[in-house]
Amino acid sequence: MLFGSLVFIFAFLPVALAGYHGLRLSGRQAAAKGWMVACSLVFYGWWDWRYLLLVGTSIAANFQWSRLMERRPQARWMLGAGVAGNLLLLGYYKYANFFVHSVDTLTGLDWQVGRIVLPLAISFYTFQQIAYLVESRRDGKAAESFVDYALFVLFFPHLIAGPITHHKEMLPQFAAAGSGRLPASYVRIGTAIFVLGLAKKVLLADGFALLADPAFNAVRDGAVLGMADAWLGALAYTLQLYFDFSGYSDMAIGLGLMFGILLPVNFASPYKSTSVVEFWRRWHISLSRFLRNYLYISLGGNRHGTVRRYANLMVTMALGGLWHGANWTFVLWGTLHGLYLVVNHAWNALGPRKPAGPAERGAGWLLTMLAVIVAWVLFRAESFTSAASILLSMAGWHGGAWNGPGTVEGFLFARPLGWTAVVAGWIVVTRLPSVLELARYPQSTPGLPIEHDGIVPIRRSARPRAAATAAAAALGVVAALAFARLPDPGVFLYFNF
Repeated sequence: MLFGSLVFIFAFLPVALAGYHGLRLSGRQAAAKGWMVACSLVFYGWWDWRYLLLVGTSIAANFQWSRLMERRPQARWMLGAGVAGNLLLLGYYKYANFFVHSVDTLTGLDWQVGRIVLPLAISFYTFQQIAYLVESRRDGKAAESFVDYALFVLFFPHLIAGPITHHKEMLPQFAAAGSGRLPASYVRIGTAIFVLGLAKKVLLADGFALLADPAFNAVRDGAVLGMADAWLGALAYTLQLYFDFSGYSDMAIGLGLMFGILLPVNFASPYKSTSVVEFWRRWHISLSRFLRNYLYISLGGNRHGTVRRYANLMVTMALGGLWHGANWTFVLWGTLHGLYLVVNHAWNALGPRKPAGPAERGAGWLLTMLAVIVAWVLFRAESFTSAASILLSMAGWHGGAWNGPGTVEGFLFARPLGWTAVVAGWIVVTRLPSVLELARYPQSTPGLPIEHDGIVPIRRSARPRAAATAAAAALGVVAALAFARLPDPGVFLYFNF
């Protein structure tokens, strides 16, 4: 079930909200939480009800395993077994075909494996539960309520594509869910954030897809792009991916607020970054946090010298790329970002510098965005051949800027309008405040430390400010435009991961 579908907005969501708040207001806290678990199962099962058994078994197994670890704190092997079990499940469904195909390519063997369907959200709920097992082992304390734990994993606003939540952020909220007074501003601002996130998806992301997809698909089918067409496609995809994923994250946060739950921020205007290090502190923050805390630090982090630190960074980013998809292009994308980070950290290690002026910040931003865009070509292309063709076209290898041999039929008409849209899109992502900044959404769950890592934090507010009348009117216009596109919404890109 898509957040932008008619059945979700006009049927599922109203029923879920009415049932939850009705039970909550009647003082039936346990029933309210049970209702949310049931709604989340319906939401997940709408895709394919047969995989409810898989996600349910995964949740029950991890909950019981954490309870066993709590009772046997000396059995260190249990954590390794629990993590391995989760990774084996993910590996089978996501990487079995990839592994067999890679072996066949390298050895000439003809191994066969049946078609394995990738279960929706398995990458996200697997990482979420691995983090839970690690932290519950460290703290010596497991979740007490199975319903709260199930809700922590299944809560439908974040279930499909994140953010990857941490149990210390969420379990206290779910333990208190269904009781107390929910500020009306939560519902109002949650609705506003949801609508703006929906607009980012159906008006902006899907719009830029009309420019990006023809370029990448044409190269996949053997066409050669001219320089302008290649840059237009790459820039459009860079904007498409941002508006698609950040739009989903905004919608998830808005939905969470409607139920009185604060989800962690997953984006902090990443295209304003002036270095790749800063970019990864702003892009997919919950994944960056997971990779840092449970992979990079576990490998040794920066505790064993510079060479080992950089090697750990490269391995972490390569595996982070593989997490995104079972394709060598994703591995190379992650490895490339690892190389970017190594160069960035090595540059920073040369010594203290004077505060950067406008020219230096501008140069840093331009270099960062160039590096990010080049990497996004690998992320989007379906093969190394396609990626190389587009990158060579961007470098002018296949023809001039406007009249190269690669003009794609049906794409030429989009040039003037397309470039106008791309320029406008870049102004939006680099000059305007984010949706969450406008809403003054809290940077982290109240009661937990905020990890800014040098980012100027969003102003904290336990009760987000209600929109002014003029803003509400503008929101109504945006909502009307977004709803007009609802009969045919595109699938969120990160649903594929």
